Amino acid sequence: LKEKTEDLKRERHLAEDLLHQMLPKSVAQQLRKCQKVEAENYDQVTIFFSDIVGFTSIAASCTPLQVVEMLNNLYVCFDTRIESYNVYKVETIGDAYMVVSGLPERNGTKHADEIAKMSLDLVAAVRQVVIPHMPTGRLELRAGIHTGPCVAGVVGYKMPRYCLFGDTVNTASRMESTSLPQKIHISSATYEALLTDDAYEIELRGEIEVKGKGKMKTYWLLGNKNYSVQN
Repeated sequence: LKEKTEDLKRERHLAEDLLHQMLPKSVAQQLRKCQKVEAENYDQVTIFFSDIVGFTSIAASCTPLQVVEMLNNLYVCFDTRIESYNVYKVETIGDAYMVVSGLPERNGTKHADEIAKMSLDLVAAVRQVVIPHMPTGRLELRAGIHTGPCVAGVVGYKMPRYCLFGDTVNTASRMESTSLPQKIHISSATYEALLTDDAYEIELRGEIEVKGKGKMKTYWLLGNKNYSVQN
């Protein structure tokens, strides 16, 4: 009986760990208690989007299994690194990677700083990821960041997902889609949030046309004066 009890405990911990990787801990606890998870407003969060440059072309020259192996290598690398920061990985869709700071746990004004440090780390890390079927090839990341308000909540019943909603999400996605290889493209809102520390090397990109937003003044995040990117 004691052995069976220990086995059940281990299985329960494994199930809980898996659930907490798919949903925020606070949300998972409410769902386990069959409670309704209310959508929540957040005044300020910072959202990061990235994707792989030329992924469609790379995928076209690979077998499906090679694509899965390549993305798994990439995401294992990213998932391991983001644990060093106060961020939450929202989801991956194909080669797109979405991370947020400032929710579900609020962290005051630290969200922009956490995402900025993380993004510098990931842009450096992607060059170290080995593509099994292309030993001489190296992946390149295109990244975008925006800061602003958003709403977060659980959508669905069969396979509930923790989703973010609002213009901040759309704008962060636009920052990524208008970025360049191995560049971190940030909005004016993120730039202003990072100015408080005076710890970042930032370069003005200028005004660019952003779909659905018109002209926007944006910047390149180049580095952190006080932060050594992990190798």
